[in-house]
Amino acid sequence: MDAKKVLFVYNAHAGQGRIRFALTEVLDIFQKAGYEVTVHPTQYKSDATECVIANDGKYDMVVCSGGDGTLDETVKGMGQCVNKVPIGYLPAGSTNDFGKTLGIPTEFPKAAKVVVEGKPFGCDVGTFNGDPFVYIAAFGALTEVSYETNQKIKNVFGHLAYVIEGIKSIGMGNLKPISMSIVTENQLIKDTFIYGMVSNTVSIGGVKLSDKNVKLDDGEFEALFIKYPDDPVDLNATLSSLLAQEADPDHMYYFRASSIHINADEPIPWTLDGENGGFHKEAEINNLRQYVQIIAPSDIKVMNGTE
Repeated sequence: MDAKKVLFVYNAHAGQGRIRFALTEVLDIFQKAGYEVTVHPTQYKSDATECVIANDGKYDMVVCSGGDGTLDETVKGMGQCVNKVPIGYLPAGSTNDFGKTLGIPTEFPKAAKVVVEGKPFGCDVGTFNGDPFVYIAAFGALTEVSYETNQKIKNVFGHLAYVIEGIKSIGMGNLKPISMSIVTENQLIKDTFIYGMVSNTVSIGGVKLSDKNVKLDDGEFEALFIKYPDDPVDLNATLSSLLAQEADPDHMYYFRASSIHINADEPIPWTLDGENGGFHKEAEINNLRQYVQIIAPSDIKVMNGTE
């Protein structure tokens, strides 16, 4: 029987380059499981996407290692392939939100064993004005602070905690209100916000969310929009709710939807899976249900219908 062919795409710089010290052991695990592996270290932005497309139909599985951005590029590439094959993921970034949602270990040998022993499941993917994203599209104050945050500081203090402290230091006077309308299949919202995110994950910025009903294959996003605070007291109450991982209806909207249309008063900056998504006045966000096959642990808990 012929060995299964695997394309292994990795970002050597993600997570302070940890994968370079485990590469031999990871490849050994793949080969002992009967896989013939071709290795491709990425060289530039979008290299993973281009590599996957260029090798359409040549491999039985694609495995990527890096941060969520590397996974994002890999999924984008697979989405453009005629022959879609399962994707394995070895998380190597600083927060690894999607890997945490899937229950994939951050230790490379353990993650490699998930790839060879786990099972593929159909995972939802989002589109933002037609551009695919894997787990989050976000805008607003928290997003802007995270762009300006030194990566080493984020690694030490934790992404979300540092961002919240950053907002406190900015103060009310520098928080820009963002007026917009939000339309879903079930509701219309008109309000003013400081932050919003549309996600398909149980971990944001490395912090696990409290909602236990998030499923990655149900065709629905989880959306959180934080209202513009009326005064410093209101701001502190909002931040306290975030730190407690509670969706306080007095300070934020939290809902599920498969399609979300956003119309802002002016173009605003967005991030897609932590990367710069550009300025947009209108955003059409749609859920592509079970768009790609992701290899996950056999006891994965984030599939629809599981406990």
